[in-house]
Amino acid sequence: MNELAEFKEHMKTRTKKFAHDCVKLTLSFPNNPLGKHVQNQLIRSSTSVAANYRASCVAQTIPSVIAKMSISIEEADESEFWLEFAKDEHLCGENECFPLFREAHEITSILIKSRQTLQKKF
Repeated sequence: MNELAEFKEHMKTRTKKFAHDCVKLTLSFPNNPLGKHVQNQLIRSSTSVAANYRASCVAQTIPSVIAKMSISIEEADESEFWLEFAKDEHLCGENECFPLFREAHEITSILIKSRQTLQKKF
């Protein structure tokens, strides 16, 4: 397997694990309107990171790859927001939220760099 294929597989696994971890975190949120709202938003955004990254890996054209990767970037950044918001609202503690917050930030940064590299080639 070449370096690009290994990177793609690594990021597919990493983004899917991030989605699973966010879903698991939200199961501990309180069963009230705020808890349910943040739970739904974080589940939606974190799973979208993984789904759109996966779609970018099979896209037919470079513009399509860039478009799907851009959605993943936006959703990773949104996940970062919802994790910070959950911590601010005491829906989860620092120990639970911070590792996922950091992972969302790292995924965002990696995907931005990947998109920039593709845009230079296009």
